[in-house]
Amino acid sequence: MPTIRTDDGVDLYYEEAGSGIPMVFVHEFAGDYRSWEPQMRFFSRRYRCIAYSARGYHPSAVPSDPKAYSQDRATDDIAAVVNGLGLGQAHIVGLSMGAFATLHFGLRYPQLARSLTAAGVGYGAEPGKREQFRRETDAAIARIRAETMAEFGKTYGRGPTRLVFEETDPRGYAEFLAQLCEHSTEGSALTMQGVQRERPSLFDLAEGFRAFTTPTLVVAGDEDDPTLEPALYLKRTIPTSALLVLPKCGHTMNLEHPDAFNRAVLDFVTQVDAGAWRRRIPASQSGSIIAAKT
Repeated sequence: MPTIRTDDGVDLYYEEAGSGIPMVFVHEFAGDYRSWEPQMRFFSRRYRCIAYSARGYHPSAVPSDPKAYSQDRATDDIAAVVNGLGLGQAHIVGLSMGAFATLHFGLRYPQLARSLTAAGVGYGAEPGKREQFRRETDAAIARIRAETMAEFGKTYGRGPTRLVFEETDPRGYAEFLAQLCEHSTEGSALTMQGVQRERPSLFDLAEGFRAFTTPTLVVAGDEDDPTLEPALYLKRTIPTSALLVLPKCGHTMNLEHPDAFNRAVLDFVTQVDAGAWRRRIPASQSGSIIAAKT
């Protein structure tokens, strides 16, 4: 079973396919390495693709120490995969929890990032939402431990931003939900406690985002309400970013609308690899509505 050992001794399971420029996929809280299958099949025709399960998600190790779970650890684990496989610079594609880690990767390891795709990112990040997010995560942690993921997953998988997935693709949604309910109870609780609950707000990281030089694509689903304002904020703050909003799309966009998602990411990384991705024109942010300022 292919694994990479992190600097704190945690084995991360990964799968890879294809050859060429490397692309690493970083999953959300409700996913694991399997949730990137539509992307692995599509992009491996042109790229060397790696999908891994985060710590706390089988077949990766599930550390029992709560200190083994944090936003910094999740970020370092991406670096462990990139360095452990000798990828050099890689395109990093993250969804939700994985997108938070992807953005932090851009802040801390820009030398390892060829590009960043941050999809469905921003839960609990809006000013004024942090305490609500923490209350809801505390309640979720208690339910995970009381009910196990085999039961709580059925509730978590039917959150407000998942319902359009079930409506659009019942078969795909059923597969997603079944995989979610297979997750480790201990790993899920510790991940929500250490990574989700304690991560810093994106709105507190503006200084670092303004200094980004790495090409960045931000993707949001228009029915994924908690990510819409953070997506706009990231677009306005990261000078190398573009924003795409997918219509009639919820949180699990890479599974809900894999063709639209894949094509958007492909167009982005193709421009990056061709050296055609540019920073935003400063004059476009002059604040004028109609005419250029003189």
